Amino acid sequence: MRVVIQRVKSSQVIVNGEIIGKIGQGLNLLVGIAETDTDAEVDWIVRKCLELRLFSDQEGGDRWQKSVQEIGGELLVVSQFTLYGDCRKGRRPSFDRSATPQTAENLYNCFVAKLRKSGLRVETGKFGAMMQVAIENDGPVTLILEKENT
Repeated sequence: MRVVIQRVKSSQVIVNGEIIGKIGQGLNLLVGIAETDTDAEVDWIVRKCLELRLFSDQEGGDRWQKSVQEIGGELLVVSQFTLYGDCRKGRRPSFDRSATPQTAENLYNCFVAKLRKSGLRVETGKFGAMMQVAIENDGPVTLILEKENT
């Protein structure tokens, strides 16, 4: 499982010209599911997303002391199978490592449900849809989390 975490001042996702998810300060999470992913990878990534210290403890502070949970931030979760695109050969990405749509949607929904248990506001995109994502990256801070089923 791969998640691109972006600390944001705001973020929104649009489908067919309509805003379907919108957040203020928090994290934008772009989520890719691999064919080998299980609930164990979901649990690990959920914990990391909620507990990583990515926010300063004071306005304009340099030290990252607080997690999204500690600041009461918001989460926008967007499925993105292209995170498993392999561009090493040829001119077209291969998506052989991406989970099937059914498996990916089930694990994506599990990921969102577990994030919601935190009590934070969690907004989403629409699985499998063509989406436009507007991200006001704060910092900018962008990190990649990855947990492989071993």
